[in-house]
Amino acid sequence: MHLPPGVAIAAALSWLVAASATALLTVGLRRRPGSHRPALTLLAVAAGIALVGLVSGLAATLVSMPHWVHEQGQRTGWATVVSVGTAASGLIFLVGLFRLPGVVASTAATARLLLDGLMMAAALWFAGWVLVSEPTRILGGATPKVCLPILLATASAALTAGIGPLAVCRGVATRGRLLVLAVAIAVVTAGGLGVAVGLCRSGPTLVLVGAGLSSVGLLAVALSALRLDPEARFEPDGVDRSGQNALIPMLAMTVSATYHLVQGGRFTPLSVGVCAVEGFALVARQYLAVRDVRAYAARLAEREAHFRELAHTDALTGLANRRGLLRTLHRRAAAGIPCVLLLLDLDGFKHVNDVRGHDAGDAVLAEVGRRLRETLGPDDVAARLGGDEFAVLLSGRAQEADQVAERLLAVLGRAHEQPEGPVFLSVSIGVAGCDGEPEVEMLLRHADLALRYAKQRGKSRIERYDAAYDQLLRRRTTLEHELRGAIGRDELRLVFQPVASLPSVRPVGAEALLRWRHPELGNVRPDEFIPLAEECGMIATLGAWVLNQACRQLSRWLADGHDVWVSVNVSPRELHDPEYVVLVADALRRHGVPPQRLVLEVTEHAVATDLDELIRRLAALRRTGVRIALDDFGAGYSSLGQLRRLPIDILKIDHGLVAEHEPVRPEGQDGPAFAPMVDIVMRLGHQLGLEVIAEGVTTPTELAAVVAAGCRFGQGALCGWGVPAEHLEAMLEAATSPAARPAGAASGSRSSGRAGRAAEADSRPAAPPAPRLPQSASGQLTPGVASASRADSPTPVNQHVGSVDSSREMRQA
Repeated sequence: MHLPPGVAIAAALSWLVAASATALLTVGLRRRPGSHRPALTLLAVAAGIALVGLVSGLAATLVSMPHWVHEQGQRTGWATVVSVGTAASGLIFLVGLFRLPGVVASTAATARLLLDGLMMAAALWFAGWVLVSEPTRILGGATPKVCLPILLATASAALTAGIGPLAVCRGVATRGRLLVLAVAIAVVTAGGLGVAVGLCRSGPTLVLVGAGLSSVGLLAVALSALRLDPEARFEPDGVDRSGQNALIPMLAMTVSATYHLVQGGRFTPLSVGVCAVEGFALVARQYLAVRDVRAYAARLAEREAHFRELAHTDALTGLANRRGLLRTLHRRAAAGIPCVLLLLDLDGFKHVNDVRGHDAGDAVLAEVGRRLRETLGPDDVAARLGGDEFAVLLSGRAQEADQVAERLLAVLGRAHEQPEGPVFLSVSIGVAGCDGEPEVEMLLRHADLALRYAKQRGKSRIERYDAAYDQLLRRRTTLEHELRGAIGRDELRLVFQPVASLPSVRPVGAEALLRWRHPELGNVRPDEFIPLAEECGMIATLGAWVLNQACRQLSRWLADGHDVWVSVNVSPRELHDPEYVVLVADALRRHGVPPQRLVLEVTEHAVATDLDELIRRLAALRRTGVRIALDDFGAGYSSLGQLRRLPIDILKIDHGLVAEHEPVRPEGQDGPAFAPMVDIVMRLGHQLGLEVIAEGVTTPTELAAVVAAGCRFGQGALCGWGVPAEHLEAMLEAATSPAARPAGAASGSRSSGRAGRAAEADSRPAAPPAPRLPQSASGQLTPGVASASRADSPTPVNQHVGSVDSSREMRQA
């Protein structure tokens, strides 16, 4: 029997394609990077084994074709060689596939994939057995009889078809060429199965078909493996699909077994064994899945605990944060444990951030956290609430808390060493405690009130919560709310405190003072609502109202023929309002007031801020024609150099300099005793071309002392309290009437005793006055040339609205 040419050509083509693919894979292996090289080496080895099996099958077929029927035993031996080669190459292909980056993430994942693939392979094998066994025999007479090579080859084909594609589809999110590679491996083993079955039973045609499949599969393996991107990053699929992997093969086996039984078939020990493998693989797979779920749940619990702890910890200091403090407070409240809460605030910490930078500020905060941990006991909890605010929760009584607070005050007050130099900070502490079951919200609120009170009383101190703080807070809240509508409800009014000419105590001017009478709260003290207005941003509105009301009243007095001037206080915050100069000019124009009749008083505390900016703003105000007075001089920050630079017209001596305990009598002279500090200020003011007004003149002794020092104007209780406009108008009329007594007009009909004492003071000889500015016949202040010449600031700037001097209001309230 001669060999047909078509068989030889088909065999040669199959061999040529398979050999080319194996050579291509082997040569391309040298160009691949290290991460892919081990896997490609295994694929090349598997391809070589598959090529040997293919060549052996083709050679055996070509040799046996002339005597095909008579050489069954020899063909079975060659079929065994092909089956062994197919099984070996299939296993090595799978190992190489699994070694590729991204296919599997771990050993446990590999075990799960192998079990999944085993279940799929068993289902495929069982379904194939049903199709070719009695009574189905889907291939009819061509159905091969069972032999060992066929069993081995079918097992190998089932494994590669079940494991490879499943591993790729499940193991990575980016499949692409890997999926092609897995399918190509399955095609190679399926071709080997065809060659083995053809040699054993079916004939040369099936051998050639199987050889063609193997060669095409090897070529696809080589091309897909060499085209894999070595830089690709594969993400493992974190979703467990074991339920789907088990459902599909079990459903296939159930359908196949049912069909087999319906057709009257019987199960062989081999089929029962495959079903047992399927069941054991399913149980093992589910066991691994349950174990992985438990391990994953344990990891989740650990991470949750870790993140929960992070959520309750301050990242900068390592202390508890606000959540952590609240958690501890609620736990102790539930257990009924008495505790004391300390709230701490670093005084002046913002200055550290502004000057040294936020890195230095963070280092200081970390150091504060370390000192808190070292100072506190093991049962105490330190927390950073945010920014520079800390909290300490103590387990114990109030007496122990006082000792801890004192210790913290000393520890945190020590220098904080930094590379740029030491940083010194003080701390304010508010303390609140509870002996019974603590209420968390109330405890926090009480500690916060105590801390606020500590900062208001001067900082660097400890304050324990008192129930009066609640009343103060409620009153403050009520005042702030009511103050916003006080102008609209017409609850505000002005009173005018006379400025008198000395020694006659005759009123020549007045200072406008703000008063508030609430229909329910009654008279609210200026020292209570004016600082509140500054804090809540209403001081500009109040200042504008005061300025307009004072100018309106001044225009009326001037229209009635009274020779008088009015002063209005200006707060430091309002001085930074660029529209203040415009506001003053509008008020003067609207009410027809000569500018020189309006005096704007600036407190000495305003000089402690930006002096250059203050000079520019005051100079711009003076260019409108108004006069500037420096109020409370001698009470705070002004230096002689600043006084020389300031564009002012009037000095108002603070009451603390006027009320000296022991007036000094001039040595070797018989004149009255005088106040040395007032005398010094008087001489200084006159040398600078300024007029001087003595504030707080309350007794005849003080009056005599300031008069002896040469002071021509005074203000205080002896000259008259703050009175409504009509009362001051009556005093002005009384002072200008022909029968008016010099001292009697100072305080009206209610001050006859004071008038007599003032008249007695007038009768005393006065010391020679220091050089001073010209004075009009009516006693008005008239700035001299020296004063006017100092208003030489070249750049016009705007100023804030006039306000009220809260410090003097507090003393006079």
